[in-house]
Amino acid sequence: MRDSLGAPVAILFGLLFGVMALALSPVKALLGVVGLAAAVTILRFPLWGLLLFAMLATFMPYSTLNLGIRSTVSEAILALTWGAVLWQTFLSRLPAAPSLWRRPTDQMLLWLMLFSVFPFIVGQVIVVDVETSGMANWLRWLLSLSAVFLCAKLLVEPKQRESLVVALLLGTLAMLVMSIAVFVRTRSGAGIAPILALLNYGNFDMLKFGLEAMSSRMGSPWMHPNAIGGIMALLLPLAFCFGMTERGWKRALGLGVACLGAAALLLASSRGAMVSLALVLMWMATRRVPYTGRLLMIGAALTVALVLAYPPLQERLATIFSSDNASTEIRFDEYRMFPQAVAAYPFGIGFKVDPPVPGTPFLGISNLWLNFIYKTGIVGMLLFVAVTVRWWREARPERGPIRLTKDNALWLGSTAGILAALVSGLFDHYFSFAVVMVALFWLMVGLNVLEARRLFPTRAPQVKRVAYRKQQPDGVRP
Repeated sequence: MRDSLGAPVAILFGLLFGVMALALSPVKALLGVVGLAAAVTILRFPLWGLLLFAMLATFMPYSTLNLGIRSTVSEAILALTWGAVLWQTFLSRLPAAPSLWRRPTDQMLLWLMLFSVFPFIVGQVIVVDVETSGMANWLRWLLSLSAVFLCAKLLVEPKQRESLVVALLLGTLAMLVMSIAVFVRTRSGAGIAPILALLNYGNFDMLKFGLEAMSSRMGSPWMHPNAIGGIMALLLPLAFCFGMTERGWKRALGLGVACLGAAALLLASSRGAMVSLALVLMWMATRRVPYTGRLLMIGAALTVALVLAYPPLQERLATIFSSDNASTEIRFDEYRMFPQAVAAYPFGIGFKVDPPVPGTPFLGISNLWLNFIYKTGIVGMLLFVAVTVRWWREARPERGPIRLTKDNALWLGSTAGILAALVSGLFDHYFSFAVVMVALFWLMVGLNVLEARRLFPTRAPQVKRVAYRKQQPDGVRP
């Protein structure tokens, strides 16, 4: 069968290459062939698609391509991976995943996705004079949430989960090395703009203006300093736990990401991420997780050293927690006007636009849960809370001290990372509806619940078995 398909596939590729060579420039034709070969490979091996998504989503999250519809490369790969999963499922080549009733977090997340139909329809009706497509934004958000179900399908074995973590950390390491190197050389957050242009980032003029406005804070492929802070809050605990329990290059990878990520966090000056990581580390220290107390002291010492060596950081930190800080004042205004926005849109504004709605006097809201209310109404926020409660019931640690080992490193690191991301949601809204960031958050949730189900199998719901008595012939008593 494979030999019989080999010749037609080779002929088809040859014809496509010839057409692209005639219609496109040599560089674009080469990129097209490489992309087509990658797509065919992912269709055969869906796990490779998930690993490629994890690497590219952390390295160049908002790099775009235009195939009739403009999309980020990361989202295109995630959608292609789903196509590969469906194709391989049709061919019966994928192992069966546990039924949905045995996956409480996934089940509640599915209810949230189904409910989102209502605010989507409401937003399409009440939000007018907006050119963006609510349908496209809604489908992109659903695609991001579906990362949980992809994990259940493709990360069946612990080795596959470790491969995903390696892919996440490799992409993060490349992003950190590039961002820090550019910032150290240019001493400006806008110094990374030419690289983002090369990566085909959209709305480049507006992006460059934003980077120049925050030039004292490190720029990165995540575009906004607070966004890279949120990603560091999500991934640094995983990198630390992975590095501390591995050996060789894997240990260097994990600890390298943890150290560079801490430096990037200071250079980006994301106070929400700083506070959330500090609180999670304190929680880990109270649970007697090894090395966390030392890590807090080392982090404080490195912070002092970096502040002394970089005067602009001194100025930033001097005002970062001040009530006179401009971003603090904006947040107070957002909270003050939020009840008026909820009264104006009690069922949410849907997916046509991010808050605030153009033409209204309202502001957005820098809070994960309140942003859910803004977009999907109170019911949508309550469903998100229900998902997090279900997740915590599955993933929570047992009582008593937590011992960090190679066996539980992925579970503990991802648990701490998700907690840090949720705490950072008190200060920023990125993990609610921001593309790619949301997908990485739910990818981490998917990884975490799989590890929790392996480590704590007794928490899984038990099957309710109904015993049927064999029917006896008439007149015969059992």
